[in-house]
Amino acid sequence: MTEPLTSIRNIGPAMAGAFESVGIRSAEDLRALGTDGAYRRLLEAGHRPHFIAYYVVEMGLQGRPWNDCKGPEKAALRRRFDALKDTAWDRGRSELEAALNAIGVVERRPPAP
Repeated sequence: MTEPLTSIRNIGPAMAGAFESVGIRSAEDLRALGTDGAYRRLLEAGHRPHFIAYYVVEMGLQGRPWNDCKGPEKAALRRRFDALKDTAWDRGRSELEAALNAIGVVERRPPAP
């Protein structure tokens, strides 16, 4: 029997729906992929990057409340998120498009193959 995604702390129906849309259908799937692997799938499918959503998943996989992420740990997660976003979301965009995306101006589109 598989556990629903919502059995993981901090994962609600909206986040579960996003994960399900990219083939992550259970808590076991999410745990196996980890935060970076699961979030990469979302970005590669065209979901808009959102740092808070990223660290909410990380905290949930650790069984911690979402707002427990602070200080140096949060800064380290931000570096991981930015590196992931640079490779999975901004891939195939010009420098200008990537900069505009960073401030939320570029129209959402899937990354180039």
